[in-house]
Amino acid sequence: MTDLGRRGLLAAAAIIGAARPGRAAALLPHEQELYAAARREGELTWYAGQLSAEPCEAVGKAFTERYPGVRVNVVRSTSQVAFQRLSQDMRAGVAQCDVLSSTDYSHSSSLKRDGRLLQYRPRNAEGLLDFVRKAGDPEDFFHVFYIGVHLLARRNDRVSEAEAPRSWKALTEPRWRDQLAVGHPGYSGAIGAWAVLLRKLYGWDYFKALEKNRPQIGRSSIDPVTTLNAGERSIGVAIPSASTLLSMARGNPLSLAYPEDGTVVVPSPSCIQKTAPHPNAAKLFMEYCTSADYFRVTRAFFNESLRADVPPPEGARPLDQVKVIMPTPEEIEKGVPEVKEQWRDTFGI
Repeated sequence: MTDLGRRGLLAAAAIIGAARPGRAAALLPHEQELYAAARREGELTWYAGQLSAEPCEAVGKAFTERYPGVRVNVVRSTSQVAFQRLSQDMRAGVAQCDVLSSTDYSHSSSLKRDGRLLQYRPRNAEGLLDFVRKAGDPEDFFHVFYIGVHLLARRNDRVSEAEAPRSWKALTEPRWRDQLAVGHPGYSGAIGAWAVLLRKLYGWDYFKALEKNRPQIGRSSIDPVTTLNAGERSIGVAIPSASTLLSMARGNPLSLAYPEDGTVVVPSPSCIQKTAPHPNAAKLFMEYCTSADYFRVTRAFFNESLRADVPPPEGARPLDQVKVIMPTPEEIEKGVPEVKEQWRDTFGI
């Protein structure tokens, strides 16, 4: 196991083990009042499309350890599937979801326009980095406590650093035929945002050229990590840094590469539903997810810290040292439906 692996897994064990039942006595006054109301509700349901399954469950467990008597029902899926599930609930007049976390910014903004969201400002959000606070809704109907960092990855045993593609544009070169793995914008909000940005940079002809290299297309942006680990492909495309670093920490022969034409950063909102069956538990969950405790737990799985009082994950390059490209909410909302259709026309799925 690499030094990163040993240190990362030891850190994960220490951080996750640090949460202990009965911590309610240490809560801040604004949390104590919410906790009393949330405990009467006893649970909340989280439609989670941002983190992968393992950190989602770790967050749910750590939340309950901090707030005994309030259980998190984690419903993990891709962001598009999570939103489809919520839309089906709304059409059926069923209220199951308390908090929706999606990598597709348009989900929260459209729900807000339709009057579907509960307005709430977590007090703990005051500790978030300035650009993160600004990425949320100015009227406090949704907030950002997760950003996706999407780049390239390679299998070390098949592609050397000297041979590796250094840009998104390089992926269209014929030598990468049958070596690429990528998610699907119809399922992953992050892949939708990535496709919107690449279309903006190079036009849709870029994707027509990419299709000629016959990429293996999964659903989630996380799927290429599994594909590379299995040895089915050599290059992961628009792959999330957190899932890749966690895989590396567990001994898989992968390396990250920050594209010269821009690392894709996707701010991803979370929102409380107006019909939430457990509104106080949902508010308490939003307080937790904007707190330092939440970022200590998710950092153990190599997710970005969005607070100055929690350091970035080990092995990640500070974002101020790389070229970053980030879609605007308007670009995502207008562009993602378009690229979904173009993707199906071009790739046939």
